[in-house]
Amino acid sequence: MARQASAPALQLDVESFRLILAERLPFAETMGINVDYFADDHVRLRAVYNDRFLRPGGTIAGPVMMGLADAALYALVLSRIGAVELAVTTSLSINFLRKPMPADLVADARMLKLGKRLAVGEVTLFSEELGADDPVAHVTGTYSIPPPESRL
Repeated sequence: MARQASAPALQLDVESFRLILAERLPFAETMGINVDYFADDHVRLRAVYNDRFLRPGGTIAGPVMMGLADAALYALVLSRIGAVELAVTTSLSINFLRKPMPADLVADARMLKLGKRLAVGEVTLFSEELGADDPVAHVTGTYSIPPPESRL
């Protein structure tokens, strides 16, 4: 009989992450980032729509989409390793799939692999009005996790 692996334990709770957003990541307030869902295997963040997000052509600018995806991956990594603020992005790749609607932008982040020094995740971005079945972008990213002796 196969032994089932136990689910990883949440290492940072949602209120602690909200505090990190407020105190350590000031761009989150500018982008109107809110936490919709926070678990050790799935994080959902939302950028509340603002006309400032638009670029010519009436679409949400790519840097807004990339910033939200990066914040979602950061939240996901911290949910698994705790408040290790010096976990940093080492790569982020985005595929734009369709024009986002002028509406709240939602980022669903899931972990693909968590190692001792690297975490790899993916984010699906969608417009609230289109829903998760019609993603506007797919993002993959890698985070570098500092060794325990150099963590803050």
